[in-house]
Amino acid sequence: MTSQTKPIKKVVLAYSGGLDTSIILKWLQQTYGAEVVTFTADLGQGEELEPARAKALMLGIKPENIYIEDLREEFVRDYVFPMFRANALYEGIYLLGTSIARPLISKRQIEIARATGADAVCHGATGKGNDQVRFELSYYALEPSIRIIAPWRDWSFKSREDLIAFAEQNQIPIAKDKRGEAPFSVDANLLHSSSEGKVLEDPNVEPPQYVFQRTVSPEEAPDKPTVITIGFKQGDAVSINGTPMSPATILATLNDYGRENGIGRVDLVENRFVGMKSRGIYETPGGTILWHAHRAIESITLDRGAMHLKDELMPRYAELVYYGFWFSPEREMLQAAIDKSQEHVEGVVTLKLYKGNVIVTGRESPKSLYSSTLVTFEDDKGAYDQKDAAGFIKLNALRLRTLGQRDRQG
Repeated sequence: MTSQTKPIKKVVLAYSGGLDTSIILKWLQQTYGAEVVTFTADLGQGEELEPARAKALMLGIKPENIYIEDLREEFVRDYVFPMFRANALYEGIYLLGTSIARPLISKRQIEIARATGADAVCHGATGKGNDQVRFELSYYALEPSIRIIAPWRDWSFKSREDLIAFAEQNQIPIAKDKRGEAPFSVDANLLHSSSEGKVLEDPNVEPPQYVFQRTVSPEEAPDKPTVITIGFKQGDAVSINGTPMSPATILATLNDYGRENGIGRVDLVENRFVGMKSRGIYETPGGTILWHAHRAIESITLDRGAMHLKDELMPRYAELVYYGFWFSPEREMLQAAIDKSQEHVEGVVTLKLYKGNVIVTGRESPKSLYSSTLVTFEDDKGAYDQKDAAGFIKLNALRLRTLGQRDRQG
């Protein structure tokens, strides 16, 4: 009998405490007869997590098998900030809020599996989405022999009614708003919230306003702009308005500014890794501000060659994060190059926030490469001899002139 065919004795479940993962918990107990360990991560989703403990206890989970952890600082410091050093945007617009949370959840599941002697892990991602890929690629990268259970691919339930019936049969509490079909699905953490499905599936229909949960509409934002400063050190934000803050506090504070000023709404159709297109509504208020600020401080501290190379690498980096290859050698290689580029990315950026817009109005740095002496149209005191430009242009034009002569002869 191989390790993959042995009966599963203990499984670590990524558990939110909601109806779906509670159904999964009971299904695991009945299907595998296995001991279940629940893991609930606080990534800043804005929900009270202690009810998850009470619900797990009610469903027969031993107290020592219930893990509820505040991972907000680790999430921002070790996952969000490294990604923002790359200015990562998937398909030019998506700030990867859901994607970047999955490797951290997966890592802790594997660590808990090792600590508790579990031989399997379980997630609640569906068989049509990207998250199943992200979770499982991370699991395998960290623990190659781990057993993985994906209930949405395995169980026999065919409809929401089947799930509700199972919950009723097993005395799993069902909130009133969970008995009908949810108008859309939501994923949230400190970086963003995303909404997909149901009322949002037609990409030609404007989303109803009740979909937006983290931002006021730009039309309803204040008529007076909000001005803030963000301080950077080695590519990471370290202060707001001159006050040093921890990574998670910085992102939470920027979220407040973004929410009040209607910043960070994105309506997009993206290409999922599994092959289909999907329409999503994303709100990334603090992340949008941070992205603009980081680009601004890089503009005066990064050399042209380094900046342009970073911009070439970024789409590949963003694709790796989106697809779920956070723990791959190629992502780590790119990260090393990106982090090297950030050694002198420090200083302060001033921004004006106004009705959905992030407007950079100032940037300064002790490591600035910007030289007013070189760029001025006035007397540059001999710092730049404009006559040198003629030879520069002729050398760069040599191949163009050669091509032009050939084409004229032809």
